[in-house]
Amino acid sequence: MVDPSPRDSAGRGSARRRRGGRNRAPAPVFGAIDLGTNNCRMLLAQRSGSGFQVVDAFSRVVRLGAGLNATGQLSQDAMDRAVEALKICTEKLARKNVTRHRAIATQACRGASNGEEFLERVRTETGIDFDLITPEEEARLAVHGCVDLLDPTQDAALVIDIGGGSTELSWVDLVEWRKRGGLESGGRPPMKSWSSTPVGVVTLSERFPEQADTQAWYDEMKNYARSLMKTPRGARTLRSTFNEGRGHLVGTSGTVTSIAGVHLQLPRYDRVLVDGLWMSGDEALTACAYLRSLDIAGRAQVPTIGADRAELVLAGCAIYEAIAEAWPAPKLRVGDRGLREGMLLNLMRRPKRRSRNRNRSARAAANSDAPQKGASSEGPAS
Repeated sequence: MVDPSPRDSAGRGSARRRRGGRNRAPAPVFGAIDLGTNNCRMLLAQRSGSGFQVVDAFSRVVRLGAGLNATGQLSQDAMDRAVEALKICTEKLARKNVTRHRAIATQACRGASNGEEFLERVRTETGIDFDLITPEEEARLAVHGCVDLLDPTQDAALVIDIGGGSTELSWVDLVEWRKRGGLESGGRPPMKSWSSTPVGVVTLSERFPEQADTQAWYDEMKNYARSLMKTPRGARTLRSTFNEGRGHLVGTSGTVTSIAGVHLQLPRYDRVLVDGLWMSGDEALTACAYLRSLDIAGRAQVPTIGADRAELVLAGCAIYEAIAEAWPAPKLRVGDRGLREGMLLNLMRRPKRRSRNRNRSARAAANSDAPQKGASSEGPAS
């Protein structure tokens, strides 16, 4: 579905001119921007068959949610970092002559008292108008973005999106999907249920500063994450499926791609090798254990972790392990994709529609949940 290699349009255009052919209008470029608690990411792509081909990408660690747990607000430094990254996105949107784009903000802006004020500043200074999406839409976009990573021979999948400020889980009924024709049908897989828990790599690492007794500290993080995760009613019907080994996990976050990079012992991160990788459950846990054996300086020296993720990766591993223990599966599928890919597919397949600020509804959804509870819902994906 996703071809990460840029299109060599200049070379093909020159060949057409040499043949005396008529120059065709360039294919439209679509854009997706995801402003999360830790990262600012953008993808620009053109249609390619039933999927798309990436023509440009951007990612920067901005730590927008740094300190949010303590103050309830986005800090000035964090907002400045995010705005500077988004100015680069604006330049790329103009340079690639993007036809349509969508920009979304997630947990940090949902939970901050000044989140909407910050997004208004972003609109004024960069021209980018953000949608502040609900946790439910965040979960559905993650599933849509990794739809071709689902194993249709299995009976269920749990899609895991560990973010900086929240973790979204989506349970997918693959038996029903097969009945509908699976991936070839072009439809989205039926989501039996979803949940959103207000714990991510940034919020968990800030709540539990690293201790000398690594194992005790790690267990404390894992137990805390486990205590917040509730199983929605619709997901309970799939419990036996996972217990009997007929379900698999799909990880779409930086945590899971980091685990995969460690497992592969890559000298540098390579998306081609990571995206779509199958790992056994034991292999994923072994990679987590290896990272746990290192101090922060040692983790920073791991090529696929680096200094930016060294402080956060063990919090992500703790969240992943809490999920994997609750939903045992023999296999984990790794996806270097998620919300942006889901947005791009929606933009390319739907008629143009103005998604005017959903900020108030998203804030209402976020504020309706107590700080220690995760939101959940059930029903098929639309």
